[in-house]
Amino acid sequence: MSFLDTKHEKKSFTITVVIHVLLILILLIFGLQYLDPPPENGIAINFGTSEVGSGEKQPTEAIKSAPQKSAPPVVAQPKTQVEEVVTQESEEAPVIQKKAEKKPIVQEQKVEPKKLPPAKKPDPTPDKSTTDAMSSILNGPKSDGTAAGGEGDDRVAGDKGSRDGDPNASSYYGNGSGLDGDGNYRLGGRKALNKEKIPQDCNQSGIVVVEIKVNQNGQVISASPGQKGTTNSATCLTEPARKAALATRFNSDSNAPAVQTGYITYNFKLSE
Repeated sequence: MSFLDTKHEKKSFTITVVIHVLLILILLIFGLQYLDPPPENGIAINFGTSEVGSGEKQPTEAIKSAPQKSAPPVVAQPKTQVEEVVTQESEEAPVIQKKAEKKPIVQEQKVEPKKLPPAKKPDPTPDKSTTDAMSSILNGPKSDGTAAGGEGDDRVAGDKGSRDGDPNASSYYGNGSGLDGDGNYRLGGRKALNKEKIPQDCNQSGIVVVEIKVNQNGQVISASPGQKGTTNSATCLTEPARKAALATRFNSDSNAPAVQTGYITYNFKLSE
């Protein structure tokens, strides 16, 4: 049997091919598009050692805590009561006549008022930061740190956040390292608008970490170089780092603290 013998078979085959080609073109143009995922912006994660925590004082290192084991409650066992049964062996009990007893005459004595001891002064109570620190040590999850205190939005003792987070960050979830990609300008939830850098006067290299205080307008109001992480404390490096930090400006934020603490890291090289 030959293929496409009649005129109708040839016409049907042509129409079928055209329809399939049109369907394939429509799918390629409108139905099979691939969209690249949008770039993700990092969110600064708060530094911490547990999934829950409470308090307002943010430790900069892992806290030390040793949770106490709760003892099982003691269940009081009911005491068995023994009823005493009184029996009477004789049928008739003797009648005992009570003699009238003479009441002794008691002379009234003057009672002198007792002197009351002076009222005890109430014991001093520790402040909230001390209470949070003790609660984190005794009731928080086990942590082999050295710092004291706790911070978080839960009503459970501990330092909420991530060990790889930023102590100045305001978020407790996610995996970001901050708004700046290089991670050298760390001010929780805020971005450096300019990154000043002042060249050194000596031919030395090293890292200088500067602690900064920033107001709500984004101005750096104080800078203290030589913080933890500094590898070279020479004056010819710390002074340019301090001046550069004071010249840095961050975005304004009316919801930020009146004075927010952050850190800037400067890496000086010999070629600079």
